[in-house]
Amino acid sequence: MRIPIIAGNWKMNLGQVGEAVQFVRQIRPGLSEIEAVDVVLCPPFTVLATLSEILAPSKIGLGAQTMHWEQGGAHTGEISGGMLAELCQFVILGHSERRASTPVFESDEAIRKRIGAAFACGLTPIVCVGENQEQFKAGQTDAIVSGQVEKAVSDLEQGQVERMIIAYEPIWAIGTGEAATPADANRVIGLTIRRVIADVFGESVAQAVRIQYGGSVNESNIHEFMAMPDIDGALVGGASLKPGFVDLVRNAA
Repeated sequence: MRIPIIAGNWKMNLGQVGEAVQFVRQIRPGLSEIEAVDVVLCPPFTVLATLSEILAPSKIGLGAQTMHWEQGGAHTGEISGGMLAELCQFVILGHSERRASTPVFESDEAIRKRIGAAFACGLTPIVCVGENQEQFKAGQTDAIVSGQVEKAVSDLEQGQVERMIIAYEPIWAIGTGEAATPADANRVIGLTIRRVIADVFGESVAQAVRIQYGGSVNESNIHEFMAMPDIDGALVGGASLKPGFVDLVRNAA
């Protein structure tokens, strides 16, 4: 049985130590009381070290928002998996906001290399896939998402695929207030993403991997997505920056 997982992507918010600590101390008691759902917070790099210490006694996981595939070298402004491994357990890879703003460095091939590097460092990758509005309107969702998943899992071992988390995030739904319908999200996750994994690794692996939905998720609509059989949680953006995130996780449970 797949354990649902809710991950809060803070993006470029709450990056000052004082405000991050205050917010985490506000939501930690409520989140710690919720059973049957894994919770991960993904803040900016600037507060990872501090939050790692604060969250260590709790069951709340901590993740970074990206990483480079190299362990070191002349990569100004980048951060490696080895630098993150002592601070957190998860890392978001291939988020659409990064794919769109830096396409050369967030190509499918680059993301595949990041995934391999994350596993090599003991991190669990949360790999984002999804189509943009133009592709969605053209009926290309399945083709786009299938291709992204195929490249993401290429060269991985079965155990790594079972451990990784995939987040289906239709780009047109991120930060717009317009979410995909739960039925449509479930169809893409169940019939497209899991099909690709089943074709490569077998049905048992496809049924083991946890797949989230992301895109304008909040405490009011999360239960509709969680009611779908193939959706195992959510990658949450703006709603993870508010105290209501606790209610979102509670509703997911």
